[in-house]
Amino acid sequence: MIYSTFLTLILFFLSSFSINSSTSEENKKNISKIEHVSNIKSKADLFIESVYHDLNTNQFTLPQFDSFSEALKGYYRLKEKGLVKKEILTLIDFSLSSNTKRLWVIDLANNTILFHSLVAHGRNTGEEFASNFSNKTSSFQSSLGFYATGEVYKGKHGISLKLDGLEKGVNCNARNRAVVVHGADYVSDTFIKQHKRLGRSQGCPALPNELTQPIINTIKEQSILFIYHPSRKTTDEIIEKLTS
Repeated sequence: MIYSTFLTLILFFLSSFSINSSTSEENKKNISKIEHVSNIKSKADLFIESVYHDLNTNQFTLPQFDSFSEALKGYYRLKEKGLVKKEILTLIDFSLSSNTKRLWVIDLANNTILFHSLVAHGRNTGEEFASNFSNKTSSFQSSLGFYATGEVYKGKHGISLKLDGLEKGVNCNARNRAVVVHGADYVSDTFIKQHKRLGRSQGCPALPNELTQPIINTIKEQSILFIYHPSRKTTDEIIEKLTS
């Protein structure tokens, strides 16, 4: 009985070896491809880590690495598509409390953080924390993802900046919804002290009044703005949905 079991195991391993030998060349090719892709990814990751750790913070707090990594991946993908005219990246991290500064404007040409600011989310997106997002008109919710900054105009909130959503089904209705960068009195430390949370917009990334003009003048005319939340698919997963 033991001999029979042992013989069966030997035959199994021999047959496995035979099959593996017949396909070894194909396996080698597949392994080579996997290693090549892994190598490319590791180089990209190392580059992103290098940019992150070399950032001149200007005494501002660094963004979280996860949000920065997603933002930078998308930025370079959009740059390849010719959708970037300015080497400026605006990152908004909606995983953070609205009572904290969660917007960064980064000059990638000089690897320097230029601004770090409070920023509002939509009134139906959540209270202190953002949790619900929409691309629908009149939803009064924020939309995640990548945007290209557009033209400056003067509206009911004063100087404002139009945005074009670059992700189909995620934020592509931004211009029709009038989702723009603008200033607001409710984006301030004073409002937080009075209400225990930042004020909320109708879906716009609203800024403190005193920072609105300098930030808009810096990011206007086709730079990239990215709104991050961990519920969003990763940039690698949605990369083909970015408009060309």
